[in-house]
Amino acid sequence: MTSDSPLAARLDGLLFFPVTAYTPDGAVDLAAFRAHVRGGIDAGAAAVFACCGTGEFHALTPEEFADCVAAAVEETAGRVPVIAGAGYGTALALRFARLAHEAGADGLLAMPPYLVAAGQRGLLRHYTALAAATPLPVIVYQRDNAVFTPATVVALARTPGIIGLKDGLGDLDLLQRIISAVRTEAADADFLYFNGLPTAELTGPAYFGLGVRRYSSAVFAFAPEIALAFHRALTTGDQDTVARLLDGFYRPLVELRNRGRGYAVSLVKAGVRLRGTDVGEVRPPLSEPDPAHVEELAALIDRGLALVAGAPGARA
Repeated sequence: MTSDSPLAARLDGLLFFPVTAYTPDGAVDLAAFRAHVRGGIDAGAAAVFACCGTGEFHALTPEEFADCVAAAVEETAGRVPVIAGAGYGTALALRFARLAHEAGADGLLAMPPYLVAAGQRGLLRHYTALAAATPLPVIVYQRDNAVFTPATVVALARTPGIIGLKDGLGDLDLLQRIISAVRTEAADADFLYFNGLPTAELTGPAYFGLGVRRYSSAVFAFAPEIALAFHRALTTGDQDTVARLLDGFYRPLVELRNRGRGYAVSLVKAGVRLRGTDVGEVRPPLSEPDPAHVEELAALIDRGLALVAGAPGARA
């Protein structure tokens, strides 16, 4: 690990999920990736989640994954923690965990197992095996085919090495029951919760109501000024700014994101390019956004920046 500080204590602030940069011929562009990571750290990221969902974990070879994680570790130089993705079946998840550890990562985000719809017992075996096989702290990602009962999350919270749950499902009733069960039945576990929905800011106030204050920000990848202003307003109780940015930027952004498959990644990457860092296009099976949608994104970014700056007439 790149720091002696426990990972849980360092994940306090806005979490940065960089995109993975590619050259025009589709190869990983480490120089552009480094510049992107460096820009996020300089802008005020509290952590770098490399090669996760926004970073197209699914599209990377193990060798490319290792190179990108190592580059992120070098660029952060211990200033903030680096958490790497790990996924697929158990055997490959363990391999990615080993590569992340060798590259110097501080922790893992455990992605859902590939394709299979497993029962609770099988899911628990998968994540406990991953935690047992690596010295890196593990955050389990709940979404898609990895949905947990409160009892399963209690078991995860009691598992050495598993430090938290990232929720990308959005079932607040289930999440509240999970939080209550862990608080009641695993009270000694210092367990962390993260809002991991796409464009998490839109649901930030609801998650804050459950006590879930940490979230991943895809917007930070291309508009850190907007993401930081919203995070500051949300954490300080500035409801006017929260409402202004939700109404004028985040809700329209989500509506635009929902107009295309894969836009949770490809639209973010388009935003990074719009802001001046050429990170290339997405890899198949994802595809690029419609050019008209990219134009709408550019206008939305301008509006969001104006809202942050408090420009006259900028209110939505």
